[in-house]
Amino acid sequence: MWDTLWLNANVATMVAGRAPYGAIRNGALSVKDGRIAWVGPREDLPGDPKALAADIRYADAEWITPGLIDCHTHLVFAGNRAREFELRLNGASYEDIARAGGGILSTVKATRGASVEALVDASAPRLKALMRQGVTTVEIKSGYGLDLETERRMLRAARALEKVSRLDELGEHGVRVRTTFLGLHALPPDYKDRREDYVALVCEEMLPALAQEGLVDAVDAFCETIGFTPAETERYFESAQALGLPIKLHAEQLSDQGGAALAARYKALSADHLEHLSDAGIAAMAQAGTIAVLLPGAFYALRETKPPPVEELRAAGVPIAVATDCNPGTSPLASPLLAMNLACTLFRLTPEEALAGMTRNAALALGLGHEIGTLEAGKAADLAFWRIDEPAELAYWMGADLLEDRAFAGRTAWAS
Repeated sequence: MWDTLWLNANVATMVAGRAPYGAIRNGALSVKDGRIAWVGPREDLPGDPKALAADIRYADAEWITPGLIDCHTHLVFAGNRAREFELRLNGASYEDIARAGGGILSTVKATRGASVEALVDASAPRLKALMRQGVTTVEIKSGYGLDLETERRMLRAARALEKVSRLDELGEHGVRVRTTFLGLHALPPDYKDRREDYVALVCEEMLPALAQEGLVDAVDAFCETIGFTPAETERYFESAQALGLPIKLHAEQLSDQGGAALAARYKALSADHLEHLSDAGIAAMAQAGTIAVLLPGAFYALRETKPPPVEELRAAGVPIAVATDCNPGTSPLASPLLAMNLACTLFRLTPEEALAGMTRNAALALGLGHEIGTLEAGKAADLAFWRIDEPAELAYWMGADLLEDRAFAGRTAWAS
């Protein structure tokens, strides 16, 4: 017997190759032991609902989608950079601020002074904001420590947020957290004239230690003129590969450094940003199966003018994911629904592509496509219930309260 059966639901399964959104109108969905047991048209149920499930619920013609997946965030940090927002509005560029000691390094200073507990307390409201808009899985990067102890505290805080949410202290009944060690994010001031020494520290000491402690699900780097060179990034990738860790990369955000093609050579899960992505990079990603993660919040906040090559990515068959990039400096965005809207308005994604970008393709960008991202029998019962008439509304409304409920592993809680 199933644990729970939802009836009178419209179900956007997000399974590719079916009807738009993989939609099943007047559908049903059941859960057993935290996993989807059955999904399909109600008329195809294999028996009387009362004989099939211990708990029968009615969705009142609402829409059920996979729980949203925010596959690129910098959610754990201390302080904020609202002052830099003002400076940019007064004409300073991202590069100007970074070279003057602001940017990432200002967040590093605040984060180095914060305990694990302080980081959890500061980050929990941001996580709760995501969850209240249907997020059931979130990726959290480190990278604001730039030393072993602070990076360790950041990753421990990310793990603690997952545990806290499952104890219901956030009132939302659970979230899945994937941690990413962003070891090559910025050069610490004390290594200003010792780049090679810092890269060696990250590759030979920090990464092995954090991986040994079970704190790292994947690695990431910032391959850019104000970040790290392709050669430095490749050395880091080699260290990660030797430890069996998946790879992600901040690539081609401000210039074309060939980072996406480099990431693809290492079978990276994703290359992210991609405003300056070349045809060669697209071809490499398509061949490697590397997901393109678009981050419209950063594009918007930085007032960039060159959008990523969406049409070319489509033509090459590269799956496109969408994420908030929630961070204190360049994307202070804690709304996955607004990220979807921005992806449509700024990058010309369709609403279906935007939703796929925060479900099916986001799962692939985290290496979790077998577990989440679509509503199929056997996958985790991570669900979002929406007060909408059509799925396109999720990318259409700005600031509307659309979430009726969410389920993590089949367990629901009213999203207050």
